Amino acid sequence: MSGERAWFGQPPGLTILFLTNMWEQFSYFGMRALLVYYMTKQLMIGQGSSSVIYGAYTACAYFTPIVGGVVADRLLGKRRAIITGGSIMAAGHFMMAFEPLFYPALATIAIGNGLFLPSLPSQIDDLYEPGDPRVGWAYNVYYVGVNIGGFLAPLICGTLGELYGWHYGFGAAGIGMVLGLLIYLGGRRYLPAQERRVTAAEPTGRFERRTVLVLAGIALSVTVFRGAYEQVGNTVALWADAGIDRAAGAFTIPMTWFQSLNPLLVMLMTPPLLRYWRQRSEGGRREAPARKMATGALMVGGAYLLLAAVALLADGRAAWGWLVLFFAVFTFGELFILPTGLGLFARLAPEGLGATTVAAWYVTIFSGSLAAGLVGTLWSRMGHAAYFALLAAIAAVAALLLRTLNRPLTGLLAAHQTGRTE
Repeated sequence: MSGERAWFGQPPGLTILFLTNMWEQFSYFGMRALLVYYMTKQLMIGQGSSSVIYGAYTACAYFTPIVGGVVADRLLGKRRAIITGGSIMAAGHFMMAFEPLFYPALATIAIGNGLFLPSLPSQIDDLYEPGDPRVGWAYNVYYVGVNIGGFLAPLICGTLGELYGWHYGFGAAGIGMVLGLLIYLGGRRYLPAQERRVTAAEPTGRFERRTVLVLAGIALSVTVFRGAYEQVGNTVALWADAGIDRAAGAFTIPMTWFQSLNPLLVMLMTPPLLRYWRQRSEGGRREAPARKMATGALMVGGAYLLLAAVALLADGRAAWGWLVLFFAVFTFGELFILPTGLGLFARLAPEGLGATTVAAWYVTIFSGSLAAGLVGTLWSRMGHAAYFALLAAIAAVAALLLRTLNRPLTGLLAAHQTGRTE
């Protein structure tokens, strides 16, 4: 695909994948921004049960890609899996507008997500010729698309739901998913013409034992990390409602707007951070991926320590500026760990098993979301300061686990790169 005119220094297909993913994430985060409030305020479900439902839903949404990735690699092909999965998800979002369909709607979204989620990013490598250095930055660019959708979602879906009715917010999320599908269909000519479709007669790569062990170690570490990380849409959102003074003069900031801070900061922080990493790499000081991820986990732990201190020292409700500072530190740490992890799983995928391997990355979101749901049940049983300190400790444990993987992961990446260039 080297003859195609580049868009923003990358293949045009990356822009199509970027925009498709942006609108899919708009639909997902739009619904997620409303979910815990909808359950506790409209459906009158208790906080503990709502936390478990929230964790179970996000877990299932990232469990179904395990099956969906295999289906995409071996049966449908990536394009058909994306179109089919996106259509199912759009239907589920529109079903959320009807209270009796609440649980079937959650299940429908999770099923569609299983086909869509691993198939889209696994197309990124197919856009580049072997050895193209741009692929190293492609996943950070792709991650910005995730967060543009995540930034817009609470502002649009959250505001509609909070001010005009929950069902308007859910309907807006469904429209976002439809827009993503239309962009993907309209930009198909920029995507790889030949898909890898694997049948029983076609040989594929296989997972080496060393690769499986290292990826399993990363998955375990990220699962622990997500037990703390995923609280931003759950217990941190509850604290933004009950523990934060949201007054800005005569205006009261809607509680869902704070969930836009994280993706907004991703968009603002990513370009300078990429320049910094590139300069370090050109100067021969490239940071090992496992160390980079461990650094990110420690930063997120530091953000939760900040909340613990604020909750301990605040007299009544805390000023909303502290929550903004929390999200700044939290997001900076996130950029070190999550795009790096996704890129590792994609780069270490055997031939013909791209969607399957990327699906394995989403298993960490499944297991981490289950852990986060369970950790969230402690919110009503602990003081807020102690609870946030617990989240900081969980993130620190994840950082320790990641540091132990530095040497085996560095060796595996070197061997993998040698194998690709031979």
